[in-house]
Amino acid sequence: MAGIDDSRDFVPVRIAVLTVSDSRSLDQDKSGQVLVDRLQRAGHVLAERTILPDERDQIADRLRRWIADPQIDVVISTGGTGLTGRDVTVEAHRDVYEKEIEAFGTVFTLISMDKIGTSAVQSRATGGVAGGTYLFALPGSPGACKDAWDGLLSMQLDYRHRPCNFVEIMPRLDEHQRRK
Repeated sequence: MAGIDDSRDFVPVRIAVLTVSDSRSLDQDKSGQVLVDRLQRAGHVLAERTILPDERDQIADRLRRWIADPQIDVVISTGGTGLTGRDVTVEAHRDVYEKEIEAFGTVFTLISMDKIGTSAVQSRATGGVAGGTYLFALPGSPGACKDAWDGLLSMQLDYRHRPCNFVEIMPRLDEHQRRK
């Protein structure tokens, strides 16, 4: 049965939040703030937060920098996952992924269908892993960030969640790079 196992201790993870927008400033960043509020309320640590324009190379470079930072376990970006010409966040994420978590986008779409119906098909939310760091790209709306956190990330980033979660396998994400 899926749920929280109270016999396990909560393990906070260090999360960086990236907002991708050509027009928002930090004080206008409602989606990023939704993520910050939720991750901190859950007991996680905000490792860093920034806003970048919809520029693929800049996004990928920031992701690589955060992947290389041992003080960051997870990166969540918001914005740039749609279908327009300036929406390049998904491509930037895929530029750095070692492994894509294919079911992340599918599960996010299922959650979104309950809220926005068939409009959920316009999201290209994605998740992956690189350098032992989880990376998730969410749409730029506050509602989508709430749905992704409440319906998916809050559970998978909670060590107590059963039958399994992302946190418990963190130590093994980069085992292929270690010497035997």
